[in-house]
Amino acid sequence: MKKRRTPGEWARSRDGQKVFVMIAFMVIPLLLLFVFTYLPFGEMFGYSFYNMKYTGVRKFVGLKNYVKVFQRDDCFKALKLSLYYMVGSVVQLALALYLATVLSFRVKGGGLFKGLMFFPFLINGIAVGFIFKFFFTRGFVFDTVLQWCGFQLDNLPYWLRDQKINNWSLVGTSVWRYFGQNMVLFIGAIMSVDRELYEAAKLDGANDGQLFKYIILPSIKTIITLNVILSITGSLSAFEPPYVITDGANGTGTYFVIMHEIAHTQQKVGLASAMAIVLLIIIMLATLLQKLFFKYIFRSAEDEDLNATAKRDKKLARLAARQGARA
Repeated sequence: MKKRRTPGEWARSRDGQKVFVMIAFMVIPLLLLFVFTYLPFGEMFGYSFYNMKYTGVRKFVGLKNYVKVFQRDDCFKALKLSLYYMVGSVVQLALALYLATVLSFRVKGGGLFKGLMFFPFLINGIAVGFIFKFFFTRGFVFDTVLQWCGFQLDNLPYWLRDQKINNWSLVGTSVWRYFGQNMVLFIGAIMSVDRELYEAAKLDGANDGQLFKYIILPSIKTIITLNVILSITGSLSAFEPPYVITDGANGTGTYFVIMHEIAHTQQKVGLASAMAIVLLIIIMLATLLQKLFFKYIFRSAEDEDLNATAKRDKKLARLAARQGARA
């Protein structure tokens, strides 16, 4: 008869130690997530119902802060600036997908090129901001390069002051920094596609465009959806380029920059908290709409493929029946 172990013996045994390790690996991350994410979010949500500063008396105002968010012109003007970054994210994804498709196959110097393109993502965002602040400053790097190409300095715009072009300059900064990350994700997805599919398609006479459309795109649709969601949510929460490069001046202040100014300069913590909650709701809605959109697009593509396959099978069956009747 097997002797029953005491609780102390079980705790010192291998089975007990496994249980303790599993509990520790489960509890510690959840505790850290609660302390540094959910608890601060709950506090911020509570602050959004008060008229308050970081110190001093709090006054409960209910939903007035949320009403002010929708009444303030600077908030919605800042949200409109997200459209610039969304356009930039489309260019960024298209460029990343193109380069990933090229570099996923054997290209001379492809490894070095991948490293060079991914390197900007490794640089701290504040450092990138200072780099481009001097890059776009009047008479500095960018203007000097353009003068080498034959342009006159007096005919060049002020890249960070002219409101017709300054936001596009900041968007270009974001594209330069983040498209390498998207490219690496695309490369990983494309390289996981079975190479035999390419060989079979080429034997059937498929060209490069058809390989991309009918093999690569359907195979990496999950990564495409992920990158689009990350890009759009990043566009809505753009902060580092306009804050570091222009400090939000000359019409470049995004929603996050305005929220930072309201919270830390004007000391309207309750209003800034309400702005953060509103932005979270907008991001959640945008993410949901994107997921539904891609689900519909990919389902439609799959339905078309199934219909085409069914039609082809019917034609083959009819042809086989005719040949059998003739025989």
